[in-house]
Amino acid sequence: MRIIIGSKNPTKWKAVQDVFDTYQVDTLNAPSRVSSQPFSDEETREGAINRALQCAESTPGAIGIGLEGGVMYIKDQLYLCNWGALVTEDENIYTASGARIVLPIDIAEQLKAGSELGDIMDQYTRKEEVRENEGAIGIFTNDSISRRNMFVHVVKLLRGQWEYWINK
Repeated sequence: MRIIIGSKNPTKWKAVQDVFDTYQVDTLNAPSRVSSQPFSDEETREGAINRALQCAESTPGAIGIGLEGGVMYIKDQLYLCNWGALVTEDENIYTASGARIVLPIDIAEQLKAGSELGDIMDQYTRKEEVRENEGAIGIFTNDSISRRNMFVHVVKLLRGQWEYWINK
């Protein structure tokens, strides 16, 4: 079985490799077809589904996986959110969401002004490529959860649903 992940971001494809360790995992640069900074659960989920669909359609017999990070509001607080989608060859779609944490007000203000979280985090931490390493979740949880671990959790939820329904 071949798994195709719709991103070249190492935190995303390594998370898929961790969960599907006995499968061939390939990457495809599949656009999310949503905003570069998704601003709701709906938009973030849609981006994950779009990536997964493109991956599944790219290779006969392959399973497509899309992972998308975004932000969403609960009342007046902006939270980090993430979604994943798994699409089978016959276009069954499984989705799951993971960890959420409140983002600091100054980060939220920059996001509302139009900046992307990855760029903000590089400035905030004075590091490069935070999105490809610990991610905002790693920074704001004092490395208790990395971005890769966050996506591993989502991919486990996807795999579990898929396995449940194929064995039903």
